Amino acid sequence: MAQSQDERYAFIAEWYDTNASLFRRYELLYYPKDGSVEMYDMKNRCRFLNRIKYEDLQFKDLFVGNKITIFSRHLNLVDYGDQYTSRMLGSRKERTLALLKPDVALKLGDVIDMIIRAGFTITKAKMTKVSRAEAIDFYADHQAKPYYNELLEFMTSGPVVAMEILGDDAISRWKNLLGPANSSVARTDAPNSVRACFGTDGIRNVAHGPDSFSSAARELELFFPSSGGRGPANTAKYTHCTCCVIKPHAVKEGLTGKIIKAILDGGFDISALQMFYMDRANAEEFYSIYKGVVAEYAEMVVELCSGPCVALEIRQVDPEKVFRDFCGPSDPEIARFLRPGTLRAIFGKNKIQNAVHCTDLPEDGLLEVQYFFNILDN
Repeated sequence: MAQSQDERYAFIAEWYDTNASLFRRYELLYYPKDGSVEMYDMKNRCRFLNRIKYEDLQFKDLFVGNKITIFSRHLNLVDYGDQYTSRMLGSRKERTLALLKPDVALKLGDVIDMIIRAGFTITKAKMTKVSRAEAIDFYADHQAKPYYNELLEFMTSGPVVAMEILGDDAISRWKNLLGPANSSVARTDAPNSVRACFGTDGIRNVAHGPDSFSSAARELELFFPSSGGRGPANTAKYTHCTCCVIKPHAVKEGLTGKIIKAILDGGFDISALQMFYMDRANAEEFYSIYKGVVAEYAEMVVELCSGPCVALEIRQVDPEKVFRDFCGPSDPEIARFLRPGTLRAIFGKNKIQNAVHCTDLPEDGLLEVQYFFNILDN
C-alpha cells in the first residue's frame, strides 16, 4: 500500500536514559490500520525501531502529555510530530478536575467507575484532606453565597479525592456527567448523572467540576502544582495498615473503580489513595524482597513501571478479615479454581498481570505503605 494512503500519526517522544543521565528524543510513528509503530532517533538521525505491530499500545493512549511504554521503554509524548497529527488529535483533548467530596465515602469506586466508563482517562489522583485555608482559596468565588460557611464545614469534614481527568471536551462533558448541583433536581432532570445516583442535596452532592478552561487550570494547580510541589498532603495514617497496588494493566483496562468498589464492599477501609508513575529503579526497590525468591521478579518489575498504578493504604477494621486472603492466590488461574470470589480471580489475567499487589508479610504492611506515601510522595 502506498505511503500516502497509509494513515499514520507522528509524535515526539522522550525517553530518560538512566545510564547516560539524559533525555533522548525520538520520532514515534503510529499506524492505526494495523496498530504498528516505528521509531527514529532524532539526534543521530537514524531508524531506532523498524515498523512492527505492537498490540499493547492503544490509539486512545496517543496524546501529548501521556506516558506510554513500548517494549518496556517508558516514553513521554512531549509534542505532535507534524501538523496533520496535531490537527487530527490535538484540538479537543482537555484536562479538568474531578473532585470527589467527603460524602463520596463508600461510593468512591462507583463514581470512579462512572468516570472511566464515560470515556475519561484518569491521569492523576490523590486522596487528601482539605484545610480550611485551602477550602477558602478553592471556593473564593462562593464567598457571597448564603451556604458558604456550610460548604466550608462540609469540605473540611473528611477526605476528598482529587483527580485530573482527560478527554475530548472534558470540561463540559464532566459537568454533564455530574448533573445539576442540587441532587434532587438532578434526579428529575438528569437521572443517570453522578449526583442523581449518589448525591443528597445541593452541598452534599458527591463531586465538583470546574465550569471553564481557566477555572480548570486554576483548580488543578491547587491540587497538582505544575511546579512539581506537593499540593495538599496525603491521608496515610500508618497504623493497622497494609498496602494494595492496583497494577498498571488493570488501570489501563479501566478496572480501578471496580476494584476499589470490591475492596470497600468487602468491608475494608481505604485510608489513602494516590496514582504513581513508577520508574524502573522505584519498582526494583519496592519489589526487592522478591528478588531471587520469585521467578517472575523481572517481569513483575516491568509490569509495575509500564504505566500508572494506584497505591492504596488499606485498614483492616475487622481483625477477622485479612486483606491478603481477600486478594487471593497470586496466580489468577489458581485463584479462579480455589478462591473464585477473590480480587485476583475476578480481575487478574495471569501471574504477572494479576490485577493487584498486596503486602505478603504482615510486618511489611507499614513499610510498603510508607514507601509510596512517605518516600515517593515526597
